[in-house]
Amino acid sequence: AEPLGRFVASAVGGVDPRVMGIGPVPAVRKLLARAGLEVADLDLVELNEAFASQSLTVIRELGLDPQRVNVNGGAIALGHPLGMSGARLVVTLLHELRRRGARLGLATLCVGVGQGQAALFTRGDRP
Repeated sequence: AEPLGRFVASAVGGVDPRVMGIGPVPAVRKLLARAGLEVADLDLVELNEAFASQSLTVIRELGLDPQRVNVNGGAIALGHPLGMSGARLVVTLLHELRRRGARLGLATLCVGVGQGQAALFTRGDRP
Protein backbone atom coordinates (compact mmCIF):
# COMPACT_ATOMS: atom_id res chain seq x y z
CA ALA A 1 0.00 0.00 0.00
CA GLU A 2 1.15 3.51 -0.73
CA PRO A 3 2.08 5.65 2.28
CA LEU A 4 -0.44 8.35 3.12
CA GLY A 5 2.22 11.03 2.90
CA ARG A 6 5.82 12.04 3.30
CA PHE A 7 7.37 14.62 5.60
CA VAL A 8 9.48 17.04 3.54
CA ALA A 9 10.87 19.68 5.92
CA SER A 10 10.02 21.91 8.85
CA ALA A 11 11.07 25.19 10.41
CA VAL A 12 10.43 27.11 13.59
CA GLY A 13 10.19 30.82 14.17
CA GLY A 14 9.08 33.29 16.75
CA VAL A 15 7.76 36.75 17.43
CA ASP A 16 7.54 38.96 20.48
CA PRO A 17 5.46 37.03 23.06
CA ARG A 18 3.09 40.00 23.33
CA VAL A 19 1.79 39.16 19.84
CA MET A 20 1.41 35.43 20.52
CA GLY A 21 -0.31 33.56 17.74
CA ILE A 22 1.54 34.80 14.69
CA GLY A 23 4.69 32.75 15.21
CA PRO A 24 3.79 30.65 12.15
CA VAL A 25 4.50 33.67 9.91
CA PRO A 26 8.31 33.66 10.33
CA ALA A 27 8.33 29.85 10.50
CA VAL A 28 6.54 29.53 7.15
CA ARG A 29 8.72 32.17 5.52
CA LYS A 30 11.86 30.37 6.70
CA LEU A 31 10.53 26.98 5.57
CA LEU A 32 9.50 28.13 2.11
CA ALA A 33 12.83 29.91 1.57
CA ARG A 34 14.74 26.81 2.68
CA ALA A 35 12.68 24.60 0.35
CA GLY A 36 12.88 27.02 -2.59
CA LEU A 37 9.10 27.34 -2.68
CA GLU A 38 6.52 30.11 -2.68
CA VAL A 39 3.07 30.34 -1.09
CA ALA A 40 1.53 29.75 -4.54
CA ASP A 41 3.17 26.28 -4.61
CA LEU A 42 1.04 25.10 -1.68
CA ASP A 43 -2.04 23.09 -2.59
CA LEU A 44 -3.50 23.00 0.94
CA VAL A 45 -2.77 24.55 4.32
CA GLU A 46 -3.84 23.35 7.76
CA LEU A 47 -3.43 26.35 10.03
CA ASN A 48 -3.90 25.89 13.76
CA GLU A 49 -6.65 28.27 14.86
CA ALA A 50 -5.95 29.42 18.36
CA PHE A 51 -8.34 32.33 17.74
CA ALA A 52 -10.15 33.56 14.62
CA SER A 53 -8.24 36.85 14.63
CA GLN A 54 -4.93 34.99 14.91
CA SER A 55 -5.76 32.82 11.90
CA LEU A 56 -6.86 35.77 9.81
CA THR A 57 -3.65 37.63 10.63
CA VAL A 58 -1.46 34.68 9.61
CA ILE A 59 -3.44 34.24 6.37
CA ARG A 60 -3.10 37.93 5.56
CA GLU A 61 0.58 38.24 6.50
CA LEU A 62 1.58 35.22 4.40
CA GLY A 63 -0.76 35.97 1.49
CA LEU A 64 -2.42 32.56 1.75
CA ASP A 65 -5.43 31.77 -0.42
CA PRO A 66 -8.32 31.38 2.07
CA GLN A 67 -9.88 28.77 -0.26
CA ARG A 68 -6.89 26.49 0.44
CA VAL A 69 -6.77 26.99 4.23
CA ASN A 70 -8.55 24.65 6.65
CA VAL A 71 -10.86 23.45 3.88
CA ASN A 72 -12.81 21.17 6.24
CA GLY A 73 -12.87 23.63 9.12
CA GLY A 74 -10.20 24.43 11.65
CA ALA A 75 -9.81 24.12 15.39
CA ILE A 76 -12.71 26.45 16.05
CA ALA A 77 -15.06 24.03 14.27
CA LEU A 78 -13.34 20.68 14.85
CA GLY A 79 -11.66 21.13 18.21
CA HIS A 80 -8.24 21.94 19.58
CA PRO A 81 -7.15 18.76 21.40
CA LEU A 82 -4.52 19.53 24.01
CA GLY A 83 -1.24 17.85 23.18
CA MET A 84 -2.27 16.55 19.76
CA SER A 85 -3.20 19.57 17.66
CA GLY A 86 -0.23 18.93 15.37
CA ALA A 87 -1.22 15.30 14.81
CA ARG A 88 -4.79 16.33 14.00
CA LEU A 89 -3.57 18.95 11.52
CA VAL A 90 -1.18 16.56 9.74
CA VAL A 91 -3.65 13.68 9.48
CA THR A 92 -6.37 16.02 8.18
CA LEU A 93 -3.92 17.51 5.68
CA LEU A 94 -2.70 14.15 4.37
CA HIS A 95 -6.21 12.77 3.93
CA GLU A 96 -7.35 15.90 2.10
CA LEU A 97 -4.28 15.88 -0.18
CA ARG A 98 -5.19 12.31 -1.13
CA ARG A 99 -8.90 13.06 -1.56
CA ARG A 100 -8.17 15.96 -3.92
CA GLY A 101 -5.24 14.38 -5.72
CA ALA A 102 -3.21 17.39 -4.57
CA ARG A 103 0.54 17.22 -4.01
CA LEU A 104 1.96 19.69 -1.46
CA GLY A 105 0.57 20.66 1.92
CA LEU A 106 1.62 22.87 4.81
CA ALA A 107 0.71 22.43 8.48
CA THR A 108 1.39 25.20 10.98
CA LEU A 109 1.16 25.58 14.74
CA CYS A 110 1.22 28.64 16.90
CA VAL A 111 2.85 27.84 20.21
CA GLY A 112 2.83 29.79 23.46
CA VAL A 113 5.09 32.79 24.04
CA GLY A 114 5.26 33.73 20.34
CA GLN A 115 6.65 30.54 18.86
CA GLY A 116 5.52 28.96 15.60
CA GLN A 117 6.21 25.82 13.64
CA ALA A 118 5.61 24.97 10.00
CA ALA A 119 5.97 21.63 8.22
CA LEU A 120 5.68 20.57 4.58
CA PHE A 121 4.20 17.25 3.48
CA THR A 122 3.59 15.58 0.14
CA ARG A 123 0.91 13.06 -0.75
CA GLY A 124 2.04 9.45 -0.89
CA ASP A 125 5.74 8.89 -1.18
CA ARG A 126 6.28 11.36 -4.02
CA PRO A 127 8.86 14.12 -3.55
